[in-house]
Amino acid sequence: MDDSAIYTVAQLRRFLQAAKGWKFKGMSQAEKYAWIEGAVRRFNYFSLSKKDKKPVREYIMLATGFSRPQMNRLLNRNLYQGGIKPARGRRNSFRTNYTRQDVELLAETDNLHGRLSGPATSRIFEGELASGDQRYARLAFISPSHIYNLREKPAYKAKALTVSRTKSVQTSIGTRCKPHTGGHPGHLRVDTVHQGDLDGVKGVYHLNLVDEVTQWEVLACVPEINELMMQAALSQAMTAFPFRIRGFHSDNGGEYINKKVAELFSDGLARQTKSRSGRTNDNALVEGKNGSVVRKLMGHWHIELGHAGAINDFYVRWYNPYLNYHRPCGFAEVIVDERGRRRRKYNHGDYQTPCEAFLRLDKPEQYLRDGATLEGLRGTAAAHSANGYARLMQPEKEKLFRKVLSKGAATQRNGGLAKELRRSTVG
Repeated sequence: MDDSAIYTVAQLRRFLQAAKGWKFKGMSQAEKYAWIEGAVRRFNYFSLSKKDKKPVREYIMLATGFSRPQMNRLLNRNLYQGGIKPARGRRNSFRTNYTRQDVELLAETDNLHGRLSGPATSRIFEGELASGDQRYARLAFISPSHIYNLREKPAYKAKALTVSRTKSVQTSIGTRCKPHTGGHPGHLRVDTVHQGDLDGVKGVYHLNLVDEVTQWEVLACVPEINELMMQAALSQAMTAFPFRIRGFHSDNGGEYINKKVAELFSDGLARQTKSRSGRTNDNALVEGKNGSVVRKLMGHWHIELGHAGAINDFYVRWYNPYLNYHRPCGFAEVIVDERGRRRRKYNHGDYQTPCEAFLRLDKPEQYLRDGATLEGLRGTAAAHSANGYARLMQPEKEKLFRKVLSKGAATQRNGGLAKELRRSTVG
């Protein structure tokens, strides 16, 4: 880049003001280092005041794409070394104490004894040397912990009979990636919430399905998470969405990554994906809904398996319509700062129900599934106000809690279910 016409800080400030949003690329590392050295000399950087250094630093970051810490290291290197040269890494090297013959002797000993522990193998080496076999002169003094290091050597694995390579679990069901919606509804985030154990007895399981774009949410409840129950529950839950399903994203749990669930997407109209290892934010939306919706309603106490049907009926008849037509959700505005960090900002106008969010999409009718109409969605939403529907739902919620409140449950979890029942009654 020929920027020789810029040689004063005042010119630099005018250039930076005009170059907002610009990006430079194409220089190699050596070219960038040489350019930085030239810029430092041209502006006499180290003699400038702190105020005048700032635009020079911003100019260097803009032109090279280096981060602030990278730029600071290079400027310091220029100051103390008189120039910027590529840093050469220094790696320590260690003397080899054990030869390939020693490794093969270790493999032979492990084959004879069935691969004993490190201390036991070390004791055998000492005995072999004491019996007069000089081949074990080095191995007789090996530390037990270093035996495990030698067992990782290729020479050992080529001779050993008792070692086998660990095979990771491989399945072709689902693609391991973060799904991208493209702004279209129908991309579901799915997770399971377990309703606790009591004396070794499992509780019910809640299935939580949330659309990533509109936050349309459907809950279901099953007594177990075997393949047949999951297939039936998911099939029923996905038909409760007013739009066509395009994607299905879950964690790597076996309740979702199995052939029965994969059959639901065999027509190829929806893509099944699963979370990536070490990426905890891949399913963050539904994880947040687990706490703010499911746990807030059902708590953490144990609920017996026999109540799964009653809970599922409550979800279908009352709670799912409440979530989607009468409960506002926050839709954040994502702001990316100059450092590339993402911040979420919630404004008053960003709170809307999932139904409102869907109707405000560009041409929402193009996403509707067969049998669903925009007039039907608007009619369901306008039939009750938010408080009016909640008043109708409250007695049904109280009835459900009284039903699942079995003998002795009032005292479990510090009386949590009883407290919730009293709170619901007062409300």
